[in-house]
Amino acid sequence: MARVVYREHEGGNRFWMALAGFGALIAAGLASAYYMEHNGHVVTGMDNQVVWGLPHVFAVFLIVAASGALNVASVSSVFGREVYKPMARLSALLALALLASGLIVLVLDLGRPERLIVAMTTYNFSSIFAWNIFLYTGFMVIVGAYLLTMMGTGLDQYSKPMGLAAFIWRLALTTGTGSIFGWLIGREAYDAAVLAPLFVAISLAVGLAVFLLVVMALFGTGPNAPGPELRTRLGRLLGIFIGAVLYFTIVQHLTNLYAAEHKSIERFILWDGGVITRVFWQGQIFLGAIVPLAMIFLGPKILSRGRLALAAAFVILGGLAQLYVIIIGGQSAPLVLFPGMIETSSFFDGSTTIYVPTLPEFLLGLGGVALALTITLIGVRVLRILPTTLADAETQT
Repeated sequence: MARVVYREHEGGNRFWMALAGFGALIAAGLASAYYMEHNGHVVTGMDNQVVWGLPHVFAVFLIVAASGALNVASVSSVFGREVYKPMARLSALLALALLASGLIVLVLDLGRPERLIVAMTTYNFSSIFAWNIFLYTGFMVIVGAYLLTMMGTGLDQYSKPMGLAAFIWRLALTTGTGSIFGWLIGREAYDAAVLAPLFVAISLAVGLAVFLLVVMALFGTGPNAPGPELRTRLGRLLGIFIGAVLYFTIVQHLTNLYAAEHKSIERFILWDGGVITRVFWQGQIFLGAIVPLAMIFLGPKILSRGRLALAAAFVILGGLAQLYVIIIGGQSAPLVLFPGMIETSSFFDGSTTIYVPTLPEFLLGLGGVALALTITLIGVRVLRILPTTLADAETQT
């Protein structure tokens, strides 16, 4: 491969229009956070049964996508696939932007963001939440150092060991995020160790999908845009990750169906959950897995730009749907307080919670997405992140 030459983004009207649009969404997200903070969560669709709402879906999506967005850099540094090297810097920058934005949405949705200082100074190491604080901050430090080794003069020899450290840390980060739910034994929908590898698989799929859309948006359709061979390579890799998500999803639900104590939650998710069931089958399985797999592996061997972009968009939609089913569906199902016993009270025993997200919740989550893209745009404008070309003649070995 020829020596890779990097450049800053040239800007232009489209660049500044995109930045202005994202800025407006960020402002709307901040206004929504203030509105919910000032009036309380009574103005949201959440209650004391569904305490993690739509902003948490967006926040967790951004966090797991951050891990997956680093995949291109990891494949380049750790596994020695030189064809991905020109995109490694952008991969690391996008990972940092996604994680920072996800954590900001998470903090703003908690209701008392100023109490974050308590979580950062007082640790309960029997809680997976305390572990994740170290995982998130460690990810920012390690990936930042990894990006520095790729960009700094004379630091190339440190790029591979830092890439390996980032690869291991990102696996730990996503495992920790999945374990937040997998170790919650009080909820039938969460109590499953398979959620940890499932979240790793989700991160690989949605992170690569986000990365693909960002790359195609930044390079456009000119001669320096990703060539057919590179598009097809990335598309096939995305298809493998979609298959991994589908595999772990099937294992999760088959395991729960086999266990008698989990049959009620499986009936709720798969058959009787109303909106949750429709989101699972139509959003997660059909649009998020079957459709993009068909688009990638059926039809012409070489993936067109539009076909790959549409497949990536469906994967993102499916990832959001899957996290909605896990987070919202897991809380909406009737809570079993005493397994094998019958209990009665006036507090919604055995009833399904109907959660309807409100506009402020949606705007807060959308503001987090806009913030991630804004950080990325500013980064590629002021730093030499982008390769001059991703044409096949320049990237193939």
